[in-house]
Amino acid sequence: MRAMLLDAPGKPLRLAEIPKPVSEAGEVLIRVEACGVCRTDLHIADGELALRRSPLIPGHEIVGIVEQNGPGASRFALGARIGVPWLGGSCGNCEYCTKARENLCDAPTFTGYTRHGGYAEYTTAAERFCFPIPEQYDAAHAAPLLCAGLIGFRALAMAGGARALGLYGFGAAAHIVLQVARHQGRKVFAFTRPEDERSQRFARELGAAWAGGSDAMPPEALDAALIFAPVGALVPQALRAVKKGAVVVCAGIHMSDIPAFPYSLLWEERVVRSVANLTRADGEAFFALAAKFPIATQVTTFPLERANEALQALRVGAIDGAAVLAIG
Repeated sequence: MRAMLLDAPGKPLRLAEIPKPVSEAGEVLIRVEACGVCRTDLHIADGELALRRSPLIPGHEIVGIVEQNGPGASRFALGARIGVPWLGGSCGNCEYCTKARENLCDAPTFTGYTRHGGYAEYTTAAERFCFPIPEQYDAAHAAPLLCAGLIGFRALAMAGGARALGLYGFGAAAHIVLQVARHQGRKVFAFTRPEDERSQRFARELGAAWAGGSDAMPPEALDAALIFAPVGALVPQALRAVKKGAVVVCAGIHMSDIPAFPYSLLWEERVVRSVANLTRADGEAFFALAAKFPIATQVTTFPLERANEALQALRVGAIDGAAVLAIG
């Protein structure tokens, strides 16, 4: 099969012919139709997250067709379309797994990081950590839901009942979260790179009440802010924009250092917290919502062999919505 391999951080991915994987116990073999290109893939490729195996097939927003069930796997019928997320497995035994917090598992596996991912024609995945895809989504438009959608949904839950919501960094996750938040009746304020008028226009088209640069203050104080851009300096900026008692949620797996800021920004019971990974319960709740409420993911597709171009487009902020490798 064809696959894009990462040999070392900072090196371009290379196209290679490698053997098709075989599904082991509890796994399914998937013919990949599409795989989203996530900012986490970029962090891995650029060395901001340490490479855990080499060579690595990246990609953890996978949509494809079940072609084979490994021993003991019976959850999905052959021919079913399923999705594979970032969390590829958990131990099931640690203090976090036994308390329904498998996103914090002590011995997790991650798709496209500790195990091979979806920048390939075939992949395998643990069936317990896969999700059926609602019928109304084609593969390319479903792919961003597997991470941008899921992590954004978990981050949104951390905002509680916030009515005035700020989104810092308007990429794949934010363009999905904005739609879900609007569906829930929230008022959304979008923050982009100061010069990025294109993304600000895109946010307003999706229903943002206001869109402006991340260095600007919104026209009203926020009840909560979600930070999707991997920029630590946005934390004190968001604290300036939120009300007393509000929460600032850092939703990325990697972020540059947060600079020192005066205690007055945190005082009055403001909270800064992070979101780590996801749980299967998150996925079940999110895809139940996605089946009822049509989330319009905007995607720019690339063929498998142009994965490096897709990563570069994401690196420089040239994508509205999400980049997706169309493979099947």
